[in-house]
Amino acid sequence: MRHYLEAVIEAQKRGAARGLTSICSAHPWVLRAAMRHAVPDQPLLIESTCNQVNQFGGYTGMRPADFVRVVRDFAATDDFAADRLILGGDHLGPAVWQHEPADSAMQKACDLIRAYVAAGYVKIHLDASLKLADDAPGPLAIEVAAWRAAQLARAAEEEYAHRSGGAPYYVIGTEVPIPGGAQEYETSVQVTSIERARETIEITRKAFRHEGLADAWGRVIALVVQPGVEFGDDFVLEFKPEAARDLSRFIEGESRLIYEAHSTDYQTREALRQLVAGHFAILKVGPALTFAFREAVFALALMEDELFSGSRVDQRSRLVETLDEAMLRAPEHWRSHYAGDEAAQRFARRYSYSDRSRYYWPDAQVQATLHKLLANLSSRSVPLSLLSQYAPLQYARIRQGELANTPEALILDRITDVLRDYAFAVTT
Repeated sequence: MRHYLEAVIEAQKRGAARGLTSICSAHPWVLRAAMRHAVPDQPLLIESTCNQVNQFGGYTGMRPADFVRVVRDFAATDDFAADRLILGGDHLGPAVWQHEPADSAMQKACDLIRAYVAAGYVKIHLDASLKLADDAPGPLAIEVAAWRAAQLARAAEEEYAHRSGGAPYYVIGTEVPIPGGAQEYETSVQVTSIERARETIEITRKAFRHEGLADAWGRVIALVVQPGVEFGDDFVLEFKPEAARDLSRFIEGESRLIYEAHSTDYQTREALRQLVAGHFAILKVGPALTFAFREAVFALALMEDELFSGSRVDQRSRLVETLDEAMLRAPEHWRSHYAGDEAAQRFARRYSYSDRSRYYWPDAQVQATLHKLLANLSSRSVPLSLLSQYAPLQYARIRQGELANTPEALILDRITDVLRDYAFAVTT
């Protein structure tokens, strides 16, 4: 049976603005919201990165097989059909080990790829764009990056040959945005040139064929390029279709390729639809979803303050303060992203678009305060006037009978607000 990824390509080549949202998150609330809001008659694409999930556990503590099990458990709980899931690996390559020599970094990267394919991941982003410790000075040659991508594909194909299941589909490209957003303020980004896109395709195709991977090249479905979108700590660069028009036209000449757009977080729904219409058909989103989760939880904490501040014994969870304390105890996940004095960093820890707080929700103390917050607000009905103040969109849906007045429903619906924009963009 034809894979849905191929159906997206065929639709794009017919001129239909059809796409697919890629949920790049391991956050349990995000996964629940994504499954409950999945577009009818479409699969749900969920991806993990090499930093989140790898053969050594990643920052989530999960190996690829663990992540697959977690996702499938969520699907079973929510009665989401397992055959509607597409699992993808994002930025799979030597990035985690970029400070090691090429031999050891690439060996670990190939082991990483094998673990992903063995676990049942189907969509594989081959990312060999970063320099390794013993690479020559200067920019990494595109020929080197392409050869390394072919080595990664070979590892995937070897693993696939020894297991049952669907064949891997590949995404290539060397102009790969930094995962999680830019680390410095940017006023613009350079749209990938046609020459660069053509060179990447031709050199990577040559590397695949040189390694005897013609069949695998037939399953290369997308090229990562920079369409002119980015976000960072305190900025969002909006998509401008006219700036990417030539790049959009170029890919029409490639019968088997579309574009994959990274860092589409915080784009407007109209911009997202314009991206899909311009053949940037796979839209990756991650921090915007956990940002929405954080917004919802902070709103609930403000409601808790109002409802419980007059109690004889302070019953409040202190969630916002507890989260910040966890970030201060282990600053390695945000320190290089948030500049400025102490006040500026405090503000960024709470409200940055980069949402580095997403690394700290699994912390045991943070989880305990989140459970306390939810228990407090579940113990009494939140007044509608308070909902109107702190969650106006959800307030309107509650008034219209579309949403339950529970803290869990409010959180999931706020995340779903982001997903609604992506659903609007990828459906024709």
